[in-house]
Amino acid sequence: MEAVLSTDLSLPNKRTGKVRDLYDVTLADGEQALLIIATDRISAFDVVMANGLPGKGVVLTQISKFWFDYFSDTVPHHLLSTDVDDVPGLTDAQKGVLKGRIMLCKKTEVVPIECIARGYITGSGWKDYQASGAVCGIQLPVGLKNSDRLEQPLFTPSTKAETGHDENISFAQGAEIVGEELMAWLGETTLQLYGRARDYAAQRGIILADTKFEFGRVAGQDAPLLIDEIFTPDSSRFWPADDWEPGREQQSFDKQIVRNFLETVVNAGEWDKTPPGPALPNEIVDKSIARYLEAYELLTGQKLSL
Repeated sequence: MEAVLSTDLSLPNKRTGKVRDLYDVTLADGEQALLIIATDRISAFDVVMANGLPGKGVVLTQISKFWFDYFSDTVPHHLLSTDVDDVPGLTDAQKGVLKGRIMLCKKTEVVPIECIARGYITGSGWKDYQASGAVCGIQLPVGLKNSDRLEQPLFTPSTKAETGHDENISFAQGAEIVGEELMAWLGETTLQLYGRARDYAAQRGIILADTKFEFGRVAGQDAPLLIDEIFTPDSSRFWPADDWEPGREQQSFDKQIVRNFLETVVNAGEWDKTPPGPALPNEIVDKSIARYLEAYELLTGQKLSL
């Protein structure tokens, strides 16, 4: 199976992100929609690698679909369909390539706040804590270890700076951007979603350490929708519960294998973390996609054939 690294469809307004390709679509009933295609591209340190992980986009899409279905009674979301037959104007060959990796979604205006829930102290939160005893300005108890469980999960919003990098902000700063009422709703909903997913994952032997969401609004409507991908290994930290040990980095169900390999390339002086990214060896590709598949199977209880 070859990795799908890009798409070239006869649809308007193509946008290309690190991992996904997006197009505008007019549905049969005239509704304007957004087509999100999860390619197999993989990025690390904000750089896209020269090759991808075959099937990764399918895994991410199917995990998101599982969670959108799981939370359909909790919060409205943007997902309309994952069936390629619902996308107008595709050839049979294109449908074959895109099967399993598309989300047809309502078009929304993105709320400019990235909503992050942290139930464990790790990653950038651990670095903040080491430097200040706090995470995004929220003071925490003294003596926490790397990857410790937090007694109460934290809502730590961020926004995009002009450079395009995430910038941590306080609740008050977020309220200045989107208003007090919406900011309160974002915080409450983020922690509610995280809490339910954390409890579900725990029953499957997985720790959900942290996650991030985005929300959007349909033109002319006030109620926010849950958008983007949700609770995937690219937007969340999943750890095997039976291997969790505070005081060290954990083994994640994500692209940690890729990051670890790239650090060896950097240390050898063969790459400086700037584009273009190097090619990943077959062994790293195989191990990484296996890790993504393992996450899918543990979370859903289903096998996924790529």
